[in-house]
Order: sequence, then structure tokens, then C-alpha cells
Amino acid sequence: MTLRFVGMDPNTGGEGSPTVWVEEGSADLVLQGEEAEALLMELIGSTQWVPGHARGVPAHERVIRIPARMVPILREACDVAEGKGVR
Repeated sequence: MTLRFVGMDPNTGGEGSPTVWVEEGSADLVLQGEEAEALLMELIGSTQWVPGHARGVPAHERVIRIPARMVPILREACDVAEGKGVR
């Protein structure tokens, strides 16, 4: 597995930074961020977002927060994943 680093939260200190990578083989986005707080998890878990789709977050998945200031980094990661961007 090879990861291509795309960027990290520009307002971060020296550790624990929200970070974005693209996995080279699959072009999947790989995200590191703050784990969602209990109130957000309750909202997500109790709302039927798509009719007929199960509510809640499966045990093998996680909800994370990515700061809005990282939108440009996420856009770049999408471009890289689509083969458009070169870093």
C-alpha cells in the first residue's frame, strides 16, 4: 500500500493533525480527523438520511470531523484521486 500525502490542517500544531492522503492503488481518500462527539453521533445515528437505508454507523465505520478550512485540501485530494492533480 502506498499513500500519497495531500495535506494537513494548516492551523495545526506539532501533533494530532487532521490529514488527507490518497491511496495510490485504489485512489481512495484516507482521512485522519477528530472523532465525532457524542451529540453528533446521536444525531447521525437517529436520523434516516436515505429512505430504506439502515440508521446508525456500522461497527466497522467511523465518523470524523474535518475542519472547513481544509476544503481546498479535500478538493486537491479528489483531483489526485481522479488522476488530474500532480503534487
